[in-house]
This record gives sequence, structure tokens and C-alpha cells, in this order.
Amino acid sequence: MTFWFAARRAVVLSAILAQMSGVPAQAEAAADEPAGSIEQLLKSGWEVAGYASNADNRSTFILLKNSAQPYLVQCLAGYDVTRTPRVFQNCYKLR
Repeated sequence: MTFWFAARRAVVLSAILAQMSGVPAQAEAAADEPAGSIEQLLKSGWEVAGYASNADNRSTFILLKNSAQPYLVQCLAGYDVTRTPRVFQNCYKLR
């Protein structure tokens, strides 16, 4: 991994965490509300606003935005050999 790629990932992660730390308390209550799959969201006009991967590259957080909606959607997508199916994803509305 090049230095610039690692630096970019660190900046993206910092921006996402800074954005999320400023989210009002009602965002936590809405986080339990499922938003569908990543595929469904992208097909319905949502765009990737940011992403961050963990150190072992088995899972990634994806932040999605849609100019027609007043909220963001956060998705966790990953790969786990101990699960069936091995690929998993969870998307939630952040209001």
C-alpha cells in the first residue's frame, strides 16, 4: 500500500468520524431502521459519500447520500469465512 493511499484512507475515516460525532441524538434512535441493500440504494439514486476500511480489510463502512433525502445511510459490508453466506451487509438510516 502506498503512502498516498494510506493517507487518503486516514483522511476519509477522520472525516466520517468527525461528521458522525456531530450527529444529533435522534440519529442514534434512527440507526435501528434498516435501509435496504447497497445494491438497492445505488439503483435508486444514492451516491457514495465516503468509506473507510478496517485494518484487516475484511469489512468496510460506506456512507451514502441522496440529495432528495434529509438523511444519510451507513452500510457495513464485509467478508467472513465463518458465516454462511460469507459476504454480509447491514445498512441503516442516520437521521
